[in-house]
Amino acid sequence: MSYILSAAGSTNPVLTLASGVTGDLDIPYLQDVTINNANDTFTWSQLDQSAKLQVATTATNSISGNIVVDPTTFFGDGTSTAGSAAALGLIGLSTEKTEVSFSINIGAKTVSGVGYVTGLAPAVSADSPVWVTPITISVSGEYTIA
Repeated sequence: MSYILSAAGSTNPVLTLASGVTGDLDIPYLQDVTINNANDTFTWSQLDQSAKLQVATTATNSISGNIVVDPTTFFGDGTSTAGSAAALGLIGLSTEKTEVSFSINIGAKTVSGVGYVTGLAPAVSADSPVWVTPITISVSGEYTIA
């Protein structure tokens, strides 16, 4: 069983993004995270079978979650190296369609890969008086598990 290290001041972030330029972006205030692996299937019927046959094909992989919006993480840190994930922030990575490397710490294992930040939709309401946004990383290719 894996546990998230939720202790204050933990130096072991759950989700980290990086662009091709030095300057990682640790995602703070992560409320939840889901690692998706959805295999497509090819389905066909045969005259000698009473049920359809299926075979798994390529998968669509993605990371999704929800975060409380931190202005520096969302809009970028102007003091970081230009073009880095930290300088662009989540909104910059999304609008500029910057490929990111990601890593998710799951206790003793790390899931990593490359993809694109999508699905940002910051919202605020009377019941949730802080800005929150869903986030999706559309994964390009396979996950690496180490």
